[in-house]
Amino acid sequence: MSETELLIWVRGPALQIATVVFLLGGVLRIFEILALGRKPNLAEPRGSALAGGLRTIITRSFPNRDTLQRSTFNVVAGYIFHIGFFIALFFFAPHILLFDDAFGVSWPALPTQFIDAVTVVTMIALVAVLLHRINHKVMRYLSRFQDYLVWLVTILPLVTGYFAFHRIGLTPPLLIAVHIASVELLMVVFPFTKLMHAFTLFLARYYNGAISGYRGVNS
Repeated sequence: MSETELLIWVRGPALQIATVVFLLGGVLRIFEILALGRKPNLAEPRGSALAGGLRTIITRSFPNRDTLQRSTFNVVAGYIFHIGFFIALFFFAPHILLFDDAFGVSWPALPTQFIDAVTVVTMIALVAVLLHRINHKVMRYLSRFQDYLVWLVTILPLVTGYFAFHRIGLTPPLLIAVHIASVELLMVVFPFTKLMHAFTLFLARYYNGAISGYRGVNS
């Protein structure tokens, strides 16, 4: 298979397969969670479940002082690479063009130099997270294969995108093909690993907050 044929394949059939797996897998996981249901609460309500759920979604999105003091590195590094990945994905001009072609929506892009710098910082944060996990005895003991797999498929699109933008190592068509393939790998793995928390965390926070709100307790 030539470089051009490979690029056509990853931009066509491979992308279609990855998209189907991502969407169907994600919907299935969410359906499984919702299908579990919960037993009806027969106790007299002392507050609003809806208000408690929404409040918890907001409050749990920011670390409290104790958590920040106990796990400063994890909190700071986590915010850096999550925000950095979000910026690189949604505010890089070529990515916005892709969303425009696929969904007919677009928005202003951030300067290329800024995206480049954010990508580097995000990769450094992810490497730091991995080293911290390996060197921390408790985290290393608790880590499983999936934790390292999730780390790998998260950093690969950043690395391959950076290489493709700066044309490092390979020809431009092959660099782009590898970058797209790394994104497709992330999409395929996403619904079946801890990466799914990007969606389920809101369900979990709302659920916990709704129970507390129903009881009249702040979560």
